Amino acid sequence: MASKARLEGGPDDLRGQVVPITPPGQELKIPHRGGYEHFKATTRHEDAPEGRLTVYEWWERTEVAE
Repeated sequence: MASKARLEGGPDDLRGQVVPITPPGQELKIPHRGGYEHFKATTRHEDAPEGRLTVYEWWERTEVAE
């Protein structure tokens, strides 16, 4: 079973989403609206219908280089 994370903070349309973590690590980089939203793992967990999720907290946005 793939690990999953709950996103906290960041853009409204990403906040609260459950996403796969591949591979599990300290940072999650999600393509979003012409850039990337970066989330870092926290020590917090949440029980959800998908199982026990690590909470990842938004920390920055970077733009896609052209």
